[in-house]
Amino acid sequence: MLGKVQQSDSSTGDVLTLDEHDFHEESAPAQQIPVELSDENTDWVDLPLPLQSDYPWCPVPWRNPLKAVFWLVRTAFSLASLVLILAIVAAIPIVNFIALGYLLEVEARVARSGRLLAAFPLLNQASRVGVIAAGIWLFLMPLRFLSGYAADAAIIDPTSPTTAGLQIATQVVWFLTTAHILLALARGGSIGCFVRPFKNVTWLIGQLWSGNYLNMAGQNVRDFVQKLQLRALFWKGLRGFGVAFVWLLIPTAMYAALRRPEGVPVLLTILGGFALAFTLMLVPFMQARFTTTGRFTAGLEIWEVRRAWKYAPIAWTFSLVFLYLLALPLYLFKAFLPPRDAMWLMTLVFVITIYPTRIFTGWAYARALKRREQNKLAHWSIRLICTALLWPLMGIFVFILFFTQFLGAEGRLVLFAHHALLLPAPFFLFGG
Repeated sequence: MLGKVQQSDSSTGDVLTLDEHDFHEESAPAQQIPVELSDENTDWVDLPLPLQSDYPWCPVPWRNPLKAVFWLVRTAFSLASLVLILAIVAAIPIVNFIALGYLLEVEARVARSGRLLAAFPLLNQASRVGVIAAGIWLFLMPLRFLSGYAADAAIIDPTSPTTAGLQIATQVVWFLTTAHILLALARGGSIGCFVRPFKNVTWLIGQLWSGNYLNMAGQNVRDFVQKLQLRALFWKGLRGFGVAFVWLLIPTAMYAALRRPEGVPVLLTILGGFALAFTLMLVPFMQARFTTTGRFTAGLEIWEVRRAWKYAPIAWTFSLVFLYLLALPLYLFKAFLPPRDAMWLMTLVFVITIYPTRIFTGWAYARALKRREQNKLAHWSIRLICTALLWPLMGIFVFILFFTQFLGAEGRLVLFAHHALLLPAPFFLFGG
């Protein structure tokens, strides 16, 4: 692809300019992106879809074995960094909408492309953040040891020459470490920037001599933050939260109405259980429809989701089972909530379990869109079997969900969490 392509981002209203340098030669071929242009049909548009942004593809192992091994190590580090970053972001109230927005973006990319390789946006940026965090931690280690020795010496003999020397050495090491970290960050924060301090100094001298230091450092920071698209992810997460919350609020409130095992509350709880089971079958794909179209109202069009289900009932059934099966472990972790400053440990479980379910849901929705475009309606017997399987399975999940309110101190409020579709934990858990 030559020149530039302007692509409108429906979730933010911005126009994204895609240059040919944004794509690698191996990832450049056009992909079929399903774009729902109306309520009546699904159209297809040929546009290049950056599956992994600027993350490089794996070299051919039998041609470049060493490069392939290095790519595998780098990818494992990038994935670990991505999961850890999402866990930390998900543990911060309000900011955790960014984590939900990222998961919805993952779902949207898989749904638009139908390929699992699209499930890791911002992987290269996550790798850079991981390198920066590891570099800062590593180069602060000598300073931590030295300051510890200086503190011990000050306790034993505050007036001794050894104590004075250690304190001076601590100040010198602090100055050098701080300067090195700042220069490494200004140059881009790569591994080479952290392990080549003298090159950082020569680069600084050159930038100061040319008068471009402040502009260059500021531009590097702005470019990196812009690639993260935090505002767009927050807005997508907030609206995706709203789509699920609108559908789940009333059935969950009915299901949580039981206070005494008698009369109307029992009937209301039973009806709420059926309504909640039915809602939980549809809400994951309501969110998928919202995030692929970028329209909030698309997440409220239940008839469109039910019609799409007829084209891929088997994929949808397996994706729902996978989603709610992996959602169960976090309910057990909520029974033993960690302190607020260690909440990221719980959200780490959330990211590890929910991330793959978003990928699977996006794939199932993409399959339904593709088969609907090809007019390949599933046989009525297959739809009937999938429906017959889903109702008892969702009934078991809702039945288990009822007892989670007795596991922790939050009581029936836990029923409203629905971390598989909303945030890892609602605000009342973070404020405990």
